[in-house]
Amino acid sequence: MAGHSKWANIRHRKAAQDAKRGKIFTKLIRELVVASKTGGSSVEDNPRLRAAVDKALGSNMKRDTIEKAISRGAGAGEGENYDELTYEGYASGGVAVLVECLTDNRNRTVGEVRHVFTKLGGNLGTDGSVAYLFSRIGQMDFSSDCDEDSLLDAALEAGAQDIETRDDGTFSVITSFEDFLKVKDELNLAGFLPQSADVTMSASIKVTIDLEGAQKLGNLIDALEDLDDVQNVYTNADVPTAIYEPLD
Repeated sequence: MAGHSKWANIRHRKAAQDAKRGKIFTKLIRELVVASKTGGSSVEDNPRLRAAVDKALGSNMKRDTIEKAISRGAGAGEGENYDELTYEGYASGGVAVLVECLTDNRNRTVGEVRHVFTKLGGNLGTDGSVAYLFSRIGQMDFSSDCDEDSLLDAALEAGAQDIETRDDGTFSVITSFEDFLKVKDELNLAGFLPQSADVTMSASIKVTIDLEGAQKLGNLIDALEDLDDVQNVYTNADVPTAIYEPLD
């Protein structure tokens, strides 16, 4: 029985991991379709599509799957009309939350997002209530193995805005949204390959929260990201370095 139980646990864990991977792929494909539809199917001429392709490849999506998604967007196929929506709200403790969605049903999406906020101690706000706190930037994270001075020189030469050193010794290169791909390409050519690279939203004002607040916020973010229509969730929380465990 012990062996059977162990196999059952492995099987259930693998099923959960596969389901999560499938959800991530669904979101990536939706972004590929929309990027291709709005800006054209040429990766070279469409920065949003280029960023979506890079993210998909970084998640080990097959090129054939990527190309099919791009073709679907370029062909403006039936059923591919997604609205881009942003919802704004607050988590417990006054933390601002920005939720980016791609949806084919606005009523469904706002209902699901509002339900998550209400269930987990937050509240959905009005348009403009927190968006003013955020600006879109490019961010690339590098390991502590990088030489800081060399990375700094290469990043500034490439047109980066700043480089931040974290407590764990890793580095983040910050760029404008418009220069993200250019800086990334030049750093790659200089031999600096980021561990992760993405366009994100950065808050101008941070709210410091304790470990309990971080746990509650983590649960809210997890629940929002689990919604099919939610693409990205951003907050202005200054989270403690301790890793949270979701509360029951």
